[in-house]
Amino acid sequence: MASKKIITILEPSDEYTHEPDAASNYNESMYFNTFDIEKEIGGWFRLGNRVNEGYAEMSICVYLPNGQVGFMFDRPQIVDNRSMQAGGLSIDVIEPFETLKLSYSGKVCLLDDPRQMANPRQAFNENPIVDCNIELDWTGMSPMYGGKPVYEDGSEMETNAEGSFAKAHYEQHGKMEGAITVSKEALEIHGMGLRDKSWGARYWQSISWYRWLPMVFSPDFALMLSIISTDGSGEKVRRAGMVLEGDEYKLIEDCRIETTWDDSDYQTGMQCWAKTSDGKEYEIDGEVLSLIPLRNRRKTPDGENLLTRITEAMTRYRCNGEVGIGMSEYLDQIQNGRPTGRDFSG
Repeated sequence: MASKKIITILEPSDEYTHEPDAASNYNESMYFNTFDIEKEIGGWFRLGNRVNEGYAEMSICVYLPNGQVGFMFDRPQIVDNRSMQAGGLSIDVIEPFETLKLSYSGKVCLLDDPRQMANPRQAFNENPIVDCNIELDWTGMSPMYGGKPVYEDGSEMETNAEGSFAKAHYEQHGKMEGAITVSKEALEIHGMGLRDKSWGARYWQSISWYRWLPMVFSPDFALMLSIISTDGSGEKVRRAGMVLEGDEYKLIEDCRIETTWDDSDYQTGMQCWAKTSDGKEYEIDGEVLSLIPLRNRRKTPDGENLLTRITEAMTRYRCNGEVGIGMSEYLDQIQNGRPTGRDFSG
């Protein structure tokens, strides 16, 4: 029997929340990052509704001009999936695929050394907790990338909740403008970056490791490189992404990321190569400007303790003679004290 053809669909209604699946680990999340290329400041913001578990995951991370980082994570209780609003963070869709609004009123932990967050309890105890207010408006400057894979007849694909990271995912480059106030310091933001949304069952431990590099050089030149390993080997690796040139995305059909590491197994830089479906090649160099290590822990039903590390780094990029900025986000499962993807080359 011939296999069913798979297509990807995305509707304006997908910008809003969905009816949750029955899976206990259902997650619906929205994420934004934005950076001012000239000032090398910015931040990223995420809200993930895990309504069947009764809470949301709320993250705020602001990269300040003096090298400090303001960071907050919380798991506020939620009772439904009707909105993206929890823990002081609110995300509103003004016009699907075009304009959104993000606001936050709460606290952040002000870190002189963001790497202290490798031990979050100690970091929150030993650093000042200060007021933070954020008002940012998002304007899309690209098409949408991604969506929900379904069979051609519209029927949903079966997913394994235990091994799932998301059943649907899309991304978009755009501008984000407004203000971020940390303590009494107000930063005017005229930034560019990338946002994404996903929904479906998710465990952070469902992927062995990934490298996710979103970057922006100008309103009509931006990239995203993605390398994902589900099994920890260098064989079953998915390489993907896109290049924004003008107002169109070109799909990346192959890419490589060679990473430079420090003694703590944190990325300090990367040399990248990407090739789009039309045969055009791109050489990209990345230099980490500021990195904060985060973690997710989960105990399995049989009592095994699982640890995921995600290093979130504001990164300066160079490509085609242009200088840009963005993120290098490295996710690894920690096994025997080491990140699973540490020794992967390319």
